[in-house]
Amino acid sequence: MTSGGKQLEIQFEDPNPQKWSHPLKEDVFANFVSKENSAAVYYKTGSFFSPLLFGKFFDPSDAFPLWEFESDALLPNSYGSGHRSVDWYQTQTDYVLLAEVPGLGQNSLQVCIENGKILEISGQWRQQREPRAKDWRSGKWWEHGFVRRLELPEQTDWRKAEAHMKNDVVLEIRIPKTDPDSDQGN
Repeated sequence: MTSGGKQLEIQFEDPNPQKWSHPLKEDVFANFVSKENSAAVYYKTGSFFSPLLFGKFFDPSDAFPLWEFESDALLPNSYGSGHRSVDWYQTQTDYVLLAEVPGLGQNSLQVCIENGKILEISGQWRQQREPRAKDWRSGKWWEHGFVRRLELPEQTDWRKAEAHMKNDVVLEIRIPKTDPDSDQGN
């Protein structure tokens, strides 16, 4: 496996499994996304961390199954299937995930593979806003977390997975395939 960029460590057990035990209700999420701050951009439509990334909760075209209805073209703001910044594909030897995560950097991301079956990408944004006074104690801090969990395909050699950040923007995760006749992977 050859990949450019800074290598990230992949953990095989989550050191803090309770970090995502806080429920996020729809009204809180909607209020957060409506604000125009740098963290909210990651949860908006088309982002790797958007709740609608791998599916849609409501598609108006479902009501008209016999029509030639392209909901992406006619209703571009309903969900962002055409604007995704994630690519999940396979080569002869690897499964590859590419995701745009601008502004995070390698120190903000955590990549974990649980039990050889679940790939979890998580992290937190932390920012200290500039204080009005010269005293650091008057600054305001905020923190937002994100997580995306994906089920790994069968026959992966997950112990040899590699993760890299390219230009602090693109996360690339490569997970080698195993021989279908071997029991090496899962």
